Amino acid sequence: MTDRALAIARTIVDSLEKKKAEDILLIDLIGVCSFTDYFVICTGSSERALKSLADEVKGRVKEVHVINERSTEGDSTSGWVLIDYGDVILHLFSKLLRKYYQLEELWSEGKFLLRFQ
Repeated sequence: MTDRALAIARTIVDSLEKKKAEDILLIDLIGVCSFTDYFVICTGSSERALKSLADEVKGRVKEVHVINERSTEGDSTSGWVLIDYGDVILHLFSKLLRKYYQLEELWSEGKFLLRFQ
């Protein structure tokens, strides 16, 4: 499962980069977290950008890996969208909420695999 999960995470990162997400971070949580293997965290510059990023990721992951997300929580107007693929969880944040919740620090025991700033 880990190879497939990493492939999904990379597809998510590629999609986010293509759509100009800010400060993209991929964290390996294998052995650190019981409910997922990877977090992808990024920042969107506006509500519109957050919606666009979420839509792009959902479409691309479905196209490449033939899967849908298990669930989506939040929306672009809330400033935090969580898209759950089981072994990979994507967190899309507004700048303000990303700074407030500081998930990078909360999950600092994980291995930071890549970061695009």
